[in-house]
Amino acid sequence: MAQLSDITNAVIRTEIEEFIDDPAEIERNVELFAKASAQMQEIAAALLEGDNDTVDQLTRIALDEGIEALEIMDDGLIAGMGIVGIKFRDGFIFVPEVLVCARAMKAGMAHIEPILAASGAEPAGTVIMGTVKGDLHDIGKNLCIMMLRGGGFIVIDLGVDTSPEEFLEAVAEHDAHVIGMSALLTTTMPNMAKTVEAFKDAGLREKVRFMVGGAPVTPEFAEDVGADGYGKDAMAAVELATKLAIEVRA
Repeated sequence: MAQLSDITNAVIRTEIEEFIDDPAEIERNVELFAKASAQMQEIAAALLEGDNDTVDQLTRIALDEGIEALEIMDDGLIAGMGIVGIKFRDGFIFVPEVLVCARAMKAGMAHIEPILAASGAEPAGTVIMGTVKGDLHDIGKNLCIMMLRGGGFIVIDLGVDTSPEEFLEAVAEHDAHVIGMSALLTTTMPNMAKTVEAFKDAGLREKVRFMVGGAPVTPEFAEDVGADGYGKDAMAAVELATKLAIEVRA
């Protein structure tokens, strides 16, 4: 098993030591960065510091040196944003810091996305994302969307205050099979159940998979409302969406 000392970048080591408490998440991130090259760790560290100019420069250099776009995206950009997501979820950073880091990721993805598009790679799937009816919070949702797109998904963002009917229309229009619902207010959480019920009433429940998340949402609540999974952060959302997309196509 990899150790924290196996990570060469001091910024990454410090981030893991100071901001990640869950043993499973510590192990996952140590394993992830220990196998990443020093160059990828440097990109992730620049992203964590919100240095979009450095992320831009390092990404261009890596591509010019022949490093695969997928490696840069997975081991540098997405890995870095994974820690950002954990810090935001646990209250170590807030919306302004997340937006700065997101801008840095976009600077790198501006070089990566055209390469992936030109390669003709098959998308991992299509995900419909929205904050449920009555809720206007979207930072967590937007972070998940960024990570899902980085993970190869086509994401249709319905924004905030999304009604069950809007989810139904989007699934029909885009032939999507995975729906992600977010809520930050406990008063709007019941609208997740109403959306699932709307798909049952339309006879479409078996054709889609639901994943839910947000600060007050729990795995138990996800089960109660009939969702197929719960994502506690942006990285978990990507893993869950991948699993659900495979499951629904099976």
